[in-house]
Amino acid sequence: MEREFMEFDVVIVGAGPSGLAAACRIKKQAAESGQEVSVCVVEKGSEVGAHILSGAVFEPRALEELFPDWKELGAPLNTPVTRDDIYMLTSAEKGSRIPDLFVPKTMHNEGNYIISLGNLCRWLAEQAEALEVEVYPGFAAQEALIDENGVVRGILTGDLGVDREGNPKEGFYTPGMELRAKYTLFAEGCRGHIGKQLIKRFNLDSEADAQHYGIGIKEIWDIDPAKHEQGLVVHTAGWPLDVVGTENTGGSFLYHIENNQIVVGLIIDLSYANPHLSPFDEFQRYKHHPVIKQYLEGGKRVSYGARAICKGGLNSLPKMVFPGGALIGCDLGTLNFAKIKGSHTAMKSGMLAADAVVEALKAGREGGDELTGYVDGFKASWLYDELFASRNFGPAIHKFGPLMGGAFNYIDQNWFGGKIPLTLHDTKPDYACMKKAADAQKIDYPKPDGVISFDKLSSVFISNTNHEEDQPVHLTLKDPSIPLEKNLPLYDEPAQRYCPAGVYEIVTEDNGDKRFQINAQNCVHCKTCDIKDPSQNINWVAPEGTGGPNYPNM
Repeated sequence: MEREFMEFDVVIVGAGPSGLAAACRIKKQAAESGQEVSVCVVEKGSEVGAHILSGAVFEPRALEELFPDWKELGAPLNTPVTRDDIYMLTSAEKGSRIPDLFVPKTMHNEGNYIISLGNLCRWLAEQAEALEVEVYPGFAAQEALIDENGVVRGILTGDLGVDREGNPKEGFYTPGMELRAKYTLFAEGCRGHIGKQLIKRFNLDSEADAQHYGIGIKEIWDIDPAKHEQGLVVHTAGWPLDVVGTENTGGSFLYHIENNQIVVGLIIDLSYANPHLSPFDEFQRYKHHPVIKQYLEGGKRVSYGARAICKGGLNSLPKMVFPGGALIGCDLGTLNFAKIKGSHTAMKSGMLAADAVVEALKAGREGGDELTGYVDGFKASWLYDELFASRNFGPAIHKFGPLMGGAFNYIDQNWFGGKIPLTLHDTKPDYACMKKAADAQKIDYPKPDGVISFDKLSSVFISNTNHEEDQPVHLTLKDPSIPLEKNLPLYDEPAQRYCPAGVYEIVTEDNGDKRFQINAQNCVHCKTCDIKDPSQNINWVAPEGTGGPNYPNM
């Protein structure tokens, strides 16, 4: 069909930290060199920030480069870190604080801020619009436009007003538009669905280790002012993730932000082996540990969300560029897992890509080439140095476990500054780590008490998640028979548990037959199913624009 189109010099997919930093940098650099460069940012959330979720302790290095006057401009960095407390939890009741002397240097947070990344992105969008970037929330990029020569020429946004069978709904149908560009930057966040297609199409990961992921689950609480210590950062390792039978690693965070609020969360490596494990339920019982519960008692939970993170680091980076475009931020995988921080690295990657785009446009190039300047700039930047120094952090924990891996990382980071003359590799994909259900220990999770711990449905409710129900299901199965015929007998269908939003259910009918039910309207867009399904049978694609969570301050 013939579609309407708009043309830009640059289209950016995703209004997260990397996409917005890239947009602002392009406009600033172009203005300095007297160029007119048109830039469009599309965002699938109902507003900028609606789908943004992060811890987040924020390192302002890239922000200071992008906007040296960020304080005067009112950037929402309101809570400097005042203290770091790191605990090793040895059981459901016990734990001890780790002396600073034995903490890897990367875990210290002097000079950093506790922020809402969603609110920072809202602020960045304001700066972008002031620089005359066109920002379009509520438009989901559905696929890349690739010409007959294999060059990316922009993106196609999804159709609106389509029923579950894919038919236009009378009076509601609006066909998607082509947004054509000389260069297209993909900043969709972790496991971007177009980024995944581009990696496969252009074989971008042929020389990279397997990407590795975690799932981060987070809540915001209003707490008793007497228990609040603005600027306090608490991290934990150990329980509940080292319980017998889970063979899993990860850690938690609890940050005291402004307005007598805390954010509390758990990150679980998606390399876990036990199919009976439920990341959501691990998080709920974790909150009952005395180290954490002391802050929550008497408080009220006000928000919930979840998101996958890329944690493979330098070893897992695919090729960054392809004809007509580039991957940036978590679409590329730039998070520094040794610091548990990815916002400043995402912003820097976007800025490096922006510099290469401005250079290419200034030279009169029209997008048929690769942005080699981005690759060169990356290799010469502090971003590369930082990712190189942390390249062993994740593989050490995967190979040697949290205790011996932690010891290796302490030596690597504190004694060698991340330059130990050895590079560890972890080439086994996370989905391939899962044991058969018969070979794994079942886990008995306590029932939520409705005070400290909660169920999935009440949690999804406060994530403000909403989808138009009469639309194609955006969680597609490559083979609909696999959940019941393979995953259920072999793995007790782990989708019932790894999804933190109750999207997947095994329903038993009155006659005893079972069916696999997908409650797509519950989806918080975390992408865990796309990553962890042991049969790699679930493919997450973007639903209609504005669908999904609406996070106010995540």
